[in-house]
Amino acid sequence: MALWGTIAITNYDWYEFLNQRPLVEEVNFWTPSAHWAFRAPEFSPFLFKLKAPHNAIAGFGLFARYAALPDWLAWDCFREGNGCATFDEMQGRIGRIRKGYKFVGGEGIHQIGCIVVVNVKFFAKEAWIPQPRDWPVRTLRPTRYDLQTGEGKRVWDECLQRASVERVAESSNLSFDDNALQDRYGSPIMIHPRLGQGAFRVSVTEAYSKACAVTHEHSLPALEAAHIRPFAKNGSHEIRNGLLLRADLHRLFEQGYVTITTDRKVEVSSRLKLDYSNGRSYYPLHGNLITVPNAIQEQPSEEYLQWHNEHLYLG
Repeated sequence: MALWGTIAITNYDWYEFLNQRPLVEEVNFWTPSAHWAFRAPEFSPFLFKLKAPHNAIAGFGLFARYAALPDWLAWDCFREGNGCATFDEMQGRIGRIRKGYKFVGGEGIHQIGCIVVVNVKFFAKEAWIPQPRDWPVRTLRPTRYDLQTGEGKRVWDECLQRASVERVAESSNLSFDDNALQDRYGSPIMIHPRLGQGAFRVSVTEAYSKACAVTHEHSLPALEAAHIRPFAKNGSHEIRNGLLLRADLHRLFEQGYVTITTDRKVEVSSRLKLDYSNGRSYYPLHGNLITVPNAIQEQPSEEYLQWHNEHLYLG
């Protein structure tokens, strides 16, 4: 069976900025518009190819999610993981690229394409890998390669070799030894890297179709990705430990005044009225079913919901 990976073109400045920040383990490989969506198998290899005159593979990671997002939300999620030092710098770079190809957008917020890549590894210049010899000269779009045959195999094998030499496991959330590296990266269906905070937020936002699970509010500035079991209390950054909630409901959920039962119903604690002599905006939500993602593997885990019911909810 073929092992498909993606080789995508990037600018030297984006690479150089992130190469100097080895603690950044998840990045936003953004595009200046969301006109073209990106699709690939979850956690499949994603290789960074520098433009001419470099024409080299300068690092790689694992594809986690694609989303079309406003630039401010992409910045909130990844900060320097966008390859820029400030939001103003990011906006300026987006603007210059759009101007270069005479971008024409419609009304409303102009979204950017966000390709979220986790467990990234960048190579020093002396460790760059020559690009595939059969790379189409005029191609600017991400290109799919079979990493088990031909030039795809050559560049992927060299990526694995460099990652092994530099012991990528020491700076990642994955736990494996050098002998397992080929198997781990060679079978993307079997790997489940831990998402970081930014990838978690994007993944939960997309899973819930950019709408609050309780109120169906779609205004993105008012929405937040909530952990059911807090990360500080051994919760994970996985989608099944997440809910997309309106910001006020998120705060109440964190403080234990609101919970979601294992049968996916909203419960509002009587303590809200006792503690604050109010709650009239929230008690009408009591007993309502929440909306969950269509994909079963993205729906909230009963285990996490039970934990919140038992350990955080004030009852």
